Amino acid sequence: MAPSALSKLSEIAANDALPVALDAVHKARAQIDSWVRTMLGRDFDERVRYVSQSLGPSGVDPFGFDPEWAKYALAVTAFLHRVWFRTEVHGIQNVPSGRVLIIANHSGQVPIDGAIIGTALFLDRDPPRIIRSMVEKWSQTLPFISTFFGRCGQVVGVPENARRLLEREEAILVFPEGSRGISKPFSQRYRLTDFGLGFMRLALETDTPIVPVAVVGAEEQYISLANARSLGKLVGMPAFPVIPQLLVPGLQLPLPTKYRIYFGEPLRFSGDPDDDDAVIEEKVWVVKATIQSMINRGLKDRKGIFW
Repeated sequence: MAPSALSKLSEIAANDALPVALDAVHKARAQIDSWVRTMLGRDFDERVRYVSQSLGPSGVDPFGFDPEWAKYALAVTAFLHRVWFRTEVHGIQNVPSGRVLIIANHSGQVPIDGAIIGTALFLDRDPPRIIRSMVEKWSQTLPFISTFFGRCGQVVGVPENARRLLEREEAILVFPEGSRGISKPFSQRYRLTDFGLGFMRLALETDTPIVPVAVVGAEEQYISLANARSLGKLVGMPAFPVIPQLLVPGLQLPLPTKYRIYFGEPLRFSGDPDDDDAVIEEKVWVVKATIQSMINRGLKDRKGIFW
């Protein structure tokens, strides 16, 4: 093609096609933003402005959290929270301002429970709070996931990151059961597995209160009959649940169980964070027993799985 023809095509693209494409993108984004506000409520922008006050002029914190990214993820989780799971939230006023560790049971095969806890604290608490989840290290090996998690406020679960967040008076969500909890088979639903000790050492070191949280409803969203751990190791995952419903057309989405989230009163502990494991385990047992009791009460009070 002659240089003059290439030049003409470039001129047409710059003067005609590009402005049309940009205009279409702006219109599409405006429509998405409108849908997001509809889903998240009229006060959503005000809540975003409130949590953005501590982010500085760049609008992004040192860990990569960006409200402009997070609002789109929130739109999805708000639909799950308010429409799909019809979540009941109890005791959210027990979450204090300032630094806090939110310790919860983990279940459901897919970490939707953490997203719903975070959505409740942003949409249902006054003033709103953004929580930081301590995600598994292996999740950072998944394509695009590490960037997405960072933009939505999630942080790799290492002690250094947790200390920095608490120094900034942040709220951190921790699942001490880890992958053991979320991958439990249905036969072991609502039975807490062993808790790690790290969160208690962190609480003692930083003088941070602990808010126990019980989630009821997540165990039934995906029914796992077994855990093929050897297959999980083969694909680089800590677990590989066997979920028959995923093979049934139309049942790939989680079942629309009714979520109930219970925020307990803050617990405070004192002592040496470098104590022997046996000493720390006694304090961890108090938190674990509290959450198990809250779960048991929630199961007793609910009338059904879906209502």
